[in-house]
Amino acid sequence: MRCIASIDAFVGGKLLHRWFFSTKLFETQKNMVSTRASSRRKRFTNQSSFQRHQRIHTGEKPYQCSQCGKSFTRKYTLQTHQRIHTGKKPYQCSHCGTSFKQKAHLQTHQRIHTAEKLYQCPQCGMSFRLKHHLRGHQRIHTGEKPFICVQCGAKFSHRSNLKTHQRIHTGETPYFCSQCGKSFNRENNLRRHQRIHTGETPYFCSQCGKSFNQENNLRQHQRIHTGEKPYFCSQCGKRFNRENNLRQHQRIHTGEKPYFCSHCGKRFNRENNLRRHQRVHTGETPFICVRCGAKYTNKRSLIRHEHIHAGEKP
Repeated sequence: MRCIASIDAFVGGKLLHRWFFSTKLFETQKNMVSTRASSRRKRFTNQSSFQRHQRIHTGEKPYQCSQCGKSFTRKYTLQTHQRIHTGKKPYQCSHCGTSFKQKAHLQTHQRIHTAEKLYQCPQCGMSFRLKHHLRGHQRIHTGEKPFICVQCGAKFSHRSNLKTHQRIHTGETPYFCSQCGKSFNRENNLRRHQRIHTGETPYFCSQCGKSFNQENNLRQHQRIHTGEKPYFCSQCGKRFNRENNLRQHQRIHTGEKPYFCSHCGKRFNRENNLRRHQRVHTGETPFICVRCGAKYTNKRSLIRHEHIHAGEKP
């Protein structure tokens, strides 16, 4: 009734006519602005996708791991993370039975059986199953290290290496064994450790039958048969069969010492040298004589001691 009364109040229909067209103009302009704005915005097919996207801007991480407290923006990412703690590996290879925590890892592994290598390095001819693996490999030749530690300035060619390195500063060991409770700063180290309990050696050499608990160890072993040394120093030309050996060698030229002691600040060019040095501060003696129980901070001292039992001169 109010609406009719209001319409009747317009004299001779002129005000009504003016009101009607001004309202339509406003609605048209509003729709044009909305269309322009939406064209600049990311579009979503459903509400949940939109809410998930907004967390990129807000930084909200509503899904938290009950075991270690780490938070995630997606429930699926939390579920994948929790397999670190549970050891659950739901994705199994139909060729060899090896299981994986993530579907992407299974797909990568399956290419071992199909020998699928699509991306080849133009400099050394080395082939890779994934394009981003090739890009990472090419940094060996270019020397590019785009990932930098904000705490000590150490540079890395891969983001994953930077993340692992940063745990030296934080002391974080987020990966722990469900069987013995030992924790690790690298997921790969946990997987390797777990094979101590299972005895699993899923990677075997087709030439001599020797089996390994890591794919990387198999590849390195196969170079014994092929004589391949795919990693070479761009400064002096020296070649290596392991990427890690090349990186360590390159520090001779650069003088880089990325590993430093949090107790005294002394720097080292190798991580194992840092670990050995830190035992001076911690008093850790992990090398034990099986005959008399004597303990030592390094393996060399243990070997020297064992000569006493053997009747040899150290």
